[in-house]
Amino acid sequence: MKIEKVCVYCASSSQSDISYQNAARRLGEVLAENSVTLVYGAGGAGSMGHLADGVLSKKGNVIGIIPKFMVDLEWAHKGLTEIQIVKSMHERKQLMITGVDAAIALPGGSGTLEELMEAITWKRLGIFLKPIILVNTNGFFNPLVDLLNNCIRENFMDKRHKDMWTLVDSAEDVLPAIKSAPIWTSDSQNFATI
Repeated sequence: MKIEKVCVYCASSSQSDISYQNAARRLGEVLAENSVTLVYGAGGAGSMGHLADGVLSKKGNVIGIIPKFMVDLEWAHKGLTEIQIVKSMHERKQLMITGVDAAIALPGGSGTLEELMEAITWKRLGIFLKPIILVNTNGFFNPLVDLLNNCIRENFMDKRHKDMWTLVDSAEDVLPAIKSAPIWTSDSQNFATI
């Protein structure tokens, strides 16, 4: 499987521990070193800015997608390869995940988690069929994975739904995880409801 373009969800907070921002920058470097185009939310601060800077430092391509109100607030990164300004958050999320080879989540707040959960939901419904990778810096995603596993234990989700995401420890693990992720097809619609 050739990986050409990925969507990354991550945080704009500049108050988070520097380890999260360093991990984001490293992911950007890894993507660029492997000629993988980054699609992300176009932010210039926090992990978002570090992620884009990592790609750009290695002469990689970054496509940022951002609603106009965020541009007006001057939240957009100034040096991206391409920036697409959209009307709404809904349009932004749709465009970010369209045509990518995987969705990757770095640690973040409510916006990051909302984007990640939407991708998982779309995968469950057979709308999005690509790998979803969670970069588990500092064990950040452990509580979320525990909650998802509890959804399975309590029969709100099927055991097969565990194959919808892959947890990795570092940026270097992301591309191998995408390549080895379980195949997911629209047949998943047959067990979307249990």
